[in-house]
Amino acid sequence: MLNAAIEAIEKAQLRTDLPAFRVGDTVKVHYKIVEGEKERVQVFQGVVTKRHRGGARSSFTVRKVSFSVGVERIFLQHSPRIERVEMVSRGIVRRARLYYLRDLAGKAARLRDEKDRLAERDARRTTGLPLTRRAALRCSIRPP
Repeated sequence: MLNAAIEAIEKAQLRTDLPAFRVGDTVKVHYKIVEGEKERVQVFQGVVTKRHRGGARSSFTVRKVSFSVGVERIFLQHSPRIERVEMVSRGIVRRARLYYLRDLAGKAARLRDEKDRLAERDARRTTGLPLTRRAALRCSIRPP
């Protein structure tokens, strides 16, 4: 009984205006900051390293490197302080948590972009190579 009441309250708090983003995507988070009596919007752009899905309590972590110092910030997804979230690019990752980015620096910390994958696939089509690496391995393993 209590759980149904909590769910009803949480449903009213959920936001539907945010884009569908995943771990590995680069996003711009427009966040309202109150300084004294003034209110301004600060943009935080970085890579989504973690998502916690929990209804109204869901959050996501965004990581950026600012003046060669890594900065991670956790945002509550359904917070009224978030003005909007913009998708900058889609990243290709195979993990749900990108904690390994903390140990990398410079070009090593870059993620593959969806545009890179599409360009690679188009190049393979024009040269006649197999479309995926797995297919390339299958072709090279088969006996003649």
